[in-house]
Amino acid sequence: MQKVVIIGATSAIAESTARLYAARGAQLFLVARNAVRLKDIADDLRVRGAPEVFQATLDVNDVQDHARLIEQIWTSLGHVDVLLVAHGTLPDQARCEASVEWALREFGTNGASTIALLTAVAPRFETQRKGVIAVISSVAGDRGRQSNYLYGSAKAAVTAFASGLRQRMAKVGVNVITIKPGFVDTPMTRDFKKGALWARPDDIALGIAHAADRGRSVVYLPWFWLPIMLIIRHVPEFIFKRLKL
Repeated sequence: MQKVVIIGATSAIAESTARLYAARGAQLFLVARNAVRLKDIADDLRVRGAPEVFQATLDVNDVQDHARLIEQIWTSLGHVDVLLVAHGTLPDQARCEASVEWALREFGTNGASTIALLTAVAPRFETQRKGVIAVISSVAGDRGRQSNYLYGSAKAAVTAFASGLRQRMAKVGVNVITIKPGFVDTPMTRDFKKGALWARPDDIALGIAHAADRGRSVVYLPWFWLPIMLIIRHVPEFIFKRLKL
């Protein structure tokens, strides 16, 4: 029986991923800030097949509370097979440009808090010498764009950190996966006009589970974002500056 931890469990992608693992009969440990929503999700997952669902609340920006959470997770489960870090926000870029305080707050939520969690959890995986750490970054981290460069810079930090952590953890049999979704139709993006490039949370969840099963390192979800971002990364800067992206 797999033991799976999901941090940011109330997000649409995380909930879809939890449902996949519940259907497999995995034991789950869910972490989120909203206790009421967390309980509703946990009850649903038990119906879907999870034999046991632990729950804990956490404000990811309260870095001092991370150690307490990690101790609770390992005390409850004994060991962890898959840990998914899936929390995040979609910052208002204009507000970030107007407020240093808000920019740092959003960078903390989308970047620094993830780095803090991964730093705190890594020694546990090193000790058990097995398992998968999956962290949701974004295609936005591949190149800064004027429309969301605060978010993109936070995700770029997560991507670089996960790359180094992956190299470190490979020596002890632990795989670190960087998940890079593109546009996903979730409550967080409900005000955006949707098009052909938009994916459903269920599609992203399936990609996450497959990546964990197959020992992948970096995955773009859906797959077509890999060639798209390859092109965007290689647009010369003198041209890129003239684009509106």
